[in-house]
Amino acid sequence: MIDVGIIGGSGYTGGELIRLLSNHQYTNIEICTSRKFAGKKVSDVHRHLKVFLDLEFEDVSPRDLRNRCDVIFLAVPHGTSMNIVPDIMGENTKVIDLSADYRINSQTFEMLYGIKHTDKRDVTYGLPEIHPEISENHLIANPGCYPTGAILSAAPLAKSELINSVIFDSKSGITGAGVNPTHKSHYPNMAENVQPYKLTSHRHYAEIFQELSLMDESLINVNFTPHVIPSIRGILTTAHIFTNKQVSTDEIKSMYTEFYKDEPFVRVIDNIPTLSAVKGSNFCDIGFEIDVNNNRVVVISAIDNLVKGAAGQAIQNMNLMCGFDETEGLWIPAMSP
Repeated sequence: MIDVGIIGGSGYTGGELIRLLSNHQYTNIEICTSRKFAGKKVSDVHRHLKVFLDLEFEDVSPRDLRNRCDVIFLAVPHGTSMNIVPDIMGENTKVIDLSADYRINSQTFEMLYGIKHTDKRDVTYGLPEIHPEISENHLIANPGCYPTGAILSAAPLAKSELINSVIFDSKSGITGAGVNPTHKSHYPNMAENVQPYKLTSHRHYAEIFQELSLMDESLINVNFTPHVIPSIRGILTTAHIFTNKQVSTDEIKSMYTEFYKDEPFVRVIDNIPTLSAVKGSNFCDIGFEIDVNNNRVVVISAIDNLVKGAAGQAIQNMNLMCGFDETEGLWIPAMSP
């Protein structure tokens, strides 16, 4: 049994971490922090967790956390983790950061987020399907939600150096914007509407390009445009992948099946993925169709942005770091319909 701490436990991701960890047989949630709700019961903020957790939010120092916890999840705003990590990293403490602070190199981070990076250490990117070295590390940068679906949709083709160019068109549920209401998530603006934004300049592009170019150094033509849709959860990514040679349906099916054969949370399916088939689960469903006239492979990936795109993947990383079965606490089907 390990003791777990969650820094920033009052948001959607914090609530999802608690929900999933309550189903994990080897973890005890020792502490959840929140300055705003310190002293208030966690289940009064996350009402769906009533009877599952008898704990109050606390506001404690990072060093106190290190002394009380074996594993610490950071679910805090970008630019915050880098100020906390040096104080919570102990000899035996494992940390999974769900912010962007360690996902990309410090120079790129400073350019995209406008924040000076104060802890310029090398950190493993926490996408388990392409980074087996996660199990050997004590600090992991949990990927962004958009990059998770995008990278997984294209990784087998990138690894085979078959991509000439790729266009990622991603559509996310409203929870991707966080728990605090915004103009974009306001119901009258969102209902019966689809909102494209950051058409060519979304911050998550850097992660997508970084990881795909590590697989294929010659890959330079990568494009990404996000949208918000009137759905609570989920990200559906359509990847238009233009290949440098003609490929067949059987070749692509064999390539994707082989690439993900040992990855329990990626399902390569024969039809078109849907959000309803992954909602509430840690699965990524991938389907595709070949456009033989244009050397184009259209790959669709579907994930739950709060699970495989955030909290579930963080727990998957924890399992690998701690030597647990990768699926522990996460082997649950989606909520459908």
